Amino acid sequence: MYYTYVLKSEMDNNLYIGYTKDLKNRLEEHNSGKADATKCRRPLKLIYYEACLNEQKAIQREKYFKTGFGRKYLKNRI
Repeated sequence: MYYTYVLKSEMDNNLYIGYTKDLKNRLEEHNSGKADATKCRRPLKLIYYEACLNEQKAIQREKYFKTGFGRKYLKNRI
């Protein structure tokens, strides 16, 4: 199982979108500063995730969420 996830920075309220195989571990990496993209935006809160059957689907969903239509979809879901 792979996961596409959305984190919200409690510092600047911006979103971070990514995918991973181990959601719990990845969230810990983000909040401990091990992820370069988010280390200056901590703490981060998991606000949405989707489970995908394979890595390719997770990557497709991540790319979709980063588009205007994807962000609109997330805004309606969250």
